[in-house]
Amino acid sequence: IAIVATLFLLPQQPPIVVMSSVGVARSVARVVSVTRSASSHVRSQAKARTPTAVFRSNSAQLSSRTAILGGSSTLVARSPRTPIASGSKFTVRAIGGGSTIPPPEDVAAPPDNAEVTASGLASVVLQVGDGDESPSAVDEVTVHYTGWTTDGKMFDSSVARNQTISFPLNRVIKGWTEGLQLMVCGEKRRFWIPADLAYGNGGMGRPAGMLVFDVELFSFKSKPKPPPAPEDVGGVPDDAEVTASGLASRMLSAGSGKTPGPTSQVEVDYSGWTLDGQLFDSSIPRGETITFPLNGVIAGWTEGLQLMQEGESRRFWIPADLAYGNNPPAGAPAGMLVFDVILHKVM
Repeated sequence: IAIVATLFLLPQQPPIVVMSSVGVARSVARVVSVTRSASSHVRSQAKARTPTAVFRSNSAQLSSRTAILGGSSTLVARSPRTPIASGSKFTVRAIGGGSTIPPPEDVAAPPDNAEVTASGLASVVLQVGDGDESPSAVDEVTVHYTGWTTDGKMFDSSVARNQTISFPLNRVIKGWTEGLQLMVCGEKRRFWIPADLAYGNGGMGRPAGMLVFDVELFSFKSKPKPPPAPEDVGGVPDDAEVTASGLASRMLSAGSGKTPGPTSQVEVDYSGWTLDGQLFDSSIPRGETITFPLNGVIAGWTEGLQLMQEGESRRFWIPADLAYGNNPPAGAPAGMLVFDVILHKVM
């Protein structure tokens, strides 16, 4: 059955749980077509010629989901208790795929020979790899995995579904982000991931406490590495141009195209640092430029990009009052910010 299971992906999304017995996946395949899921469990429950899945969700917006119930069966929502007709869309996810992988003998706790990192992540190499490089935190990896709670209950497995899964390492639980950077291609490793590097106390369909994963790394695709902090990140250099507003900048490479106006739509690449050299955002590792109107960004960007030409690269030191202030909203960096910007195109 082509159901993609990614319990550890996007844990902020509310899960959907469809309960079932083991070994019913073949029956469910006749009634459910799943495009992709990143937030829920599916097991299934079926009867002879009229399979029925039992759906439970904390959301009433069932029509916004991404799977399709086919055939003539009815999906029954427990909360809210509403029949869902054939053709309705919702998000589902497989657990076990019709089989269960037995837990390892050491599932309850890391053995004495386990490697333990400073964060508390423990691991043992089960199969030595043949690669000579490891993925970075932004690379996309392709793996097989099986996960158990420490009492030996399997909660997810790509092996049982016979389908590998690929994802960027910065989009999963912290234990995976850290752990897979220890591996090389061809390696198989067992991880004991502390609760604070997994889902904590669980809830909403997520497993609680320490989790145990067997992971086999098949390949990874390297993304561009985040740029290092510039040497002059700590303050405005003497050769910087400074405008009346206090915006400072220095051209890194010249351009030759159009200059944008205050409401122009522009396409750029950028990286941003705080004065202590911490990178807080960058389009470079994502491998995607960003497009926006100049009157829809912070004042320092609106002013600064009007100094540039297409093809130009420029470094900006943006005072707090032209950025997010000294007491910014949650998630925004405070104080003076430093940006390297490449202006690709003025629309």
